[in-house]
Amino acid sequence: MAPETITVETDDRLPARADVVIIGGGIAGVSTLLALADQGVSVALVEKGRLAGEQSSRNWGFCRTQGRDQAEVPLALEALRQWDRMAERLGADVGFTRAGACYLCETGKEVAAYEAWLEDARTYQVQSRILTSEEVDKVLPGSSRRWAGALYTANDGRAEPQLAVPLMAQAARRLGATVTVNCAARGIETKAGRVSGVVTERGTIACDAVVLAGGAWSRLFCGNMGVDFPQLKVLGSVMRTTPIDGPPELAVAGPDFAFRKRKDGGYTVARRNRYEAFVVPDSFRLLATFLPAMIRTRKEYTIRLFGRFQEEARIPRRWTLDQASPFEATRVLDPEPNPAIVEESLRNLVRAFPAFGPAKIAQSWGGLIDTTPDAVPVIGPVAAVPGFFLMSGFSGHGFGIGPGAGRLMAELVTGATPCVDPAPFRFERFGGRAKAA
Repeated sequence: MAPETITVETDDRLPARADVVIIGGGIAGVSTLLALADQGVSVALVEKGRLAGEQSSRNWGFCRTQGRDQAEVPLALEALRQWDRMAERLGADVGFTRAGACYLCETGKEVAAYEAWLEDARTYQVQSRILTSEEVDKVLPGSSRRWAGALYTANDGRAEPQLAVPLMAQAARRLGATVTVNCAARGIETKAGRVSGVVTERGTIACDAVVLAGGAWSRLFCGNMGVDFPQLKVLGSVMRTTPIDGPPELAVAGPDFAFRKRKDGGYTVARRNRYEAFVVPDSFRLLATFLPAMIRTRKEYTIRLFGRFQEEARIPRRWTLDQASPFEATRVLDPEPNPAIVEESLRNLVRAFPAFGPAKIAQSWGGLIDTTPDAVPVIGPVAAVPGFFLMSGFSGHGFGIGPGAGRLMAELVTGATPCVDPAPFRFERFGGRAKAA
């Protein structure tokens, strides 16, 4: 069963025109919507299902700088600045708090890897530091294990995925943005070689720019345009516990578990480094592109030969804009979680932190995470299609860095000076191919 998101008012009718149309109502699209609306830009968002219906409500809720790819660190710092003022902007609490984050290490080798990361990250004046074994016990008391050390960032935070995106969309509407759910975008129209509109199942919105923030669906949408976006999906299984007193307030990741305190008094818990990669037709199409990453991260993923191949093979890869699209056939990706992984995550956690012993599983869910070959998102224009901007492939990092990414995308669309260097996120780093996917 999917996590329950709050319901906010949306728009039944599409505008005839907007300066910018955003496709996708997850954290990336809605953060961009809010940033553009803040600037007074005429902007409309269409979502095929419901706001935050997919991975944006199914993630862990970490808002962290620590451990990020070096390219993402400046964006993560900007995102934290945005999270700090989110409650004031929205007039509502999204559960954001800078309670800190801690990555526990079993071995000296793991500590050394984080020391190397920190050496590079200090360029950005991060507040992360390496804890000794004794310091871990003080920062994170109650563990039954002796840790070799940890990477700790006192000013990292956490927030509530089920609250944040709908409330951000509601705030954008108050600023004049249009938000329409249960309305799939079928494709993009062009005129004189550049974007001129978005065709939806309810009609066309004329516009000057389009931002695709389609999450796990982005490759399929791009492919119908003749843009080859290298993206695959992996399954994460997550759970939440009943409310419990005693365990730490920090967002914590160990070798085989992860947890963070929730606003409702329970904890979100997951099995760290245990994602499932299903063999699907795109696995073969993108094998050469993803092979280096598959080798590098082979211990983090379990390859599943069965489960999604036939389902994805049946999805049309081409359609005309006057016919129903695959996005209308499946409004929300709602995969089943792996119960064995869910149960293992809680067992591992209880072994490491006995205070979680009384915790009960209140709910579990699965989420399909959009990944790129380098695990860094695309945020920027696609040069082959003037006026088309892509914002996808966050590889499980989208919720935490979403508000920063939204600001960056808004600046790129409007031509403003970007808050961080956009070069690491350019689409063309994958070859910039504009051909059939």
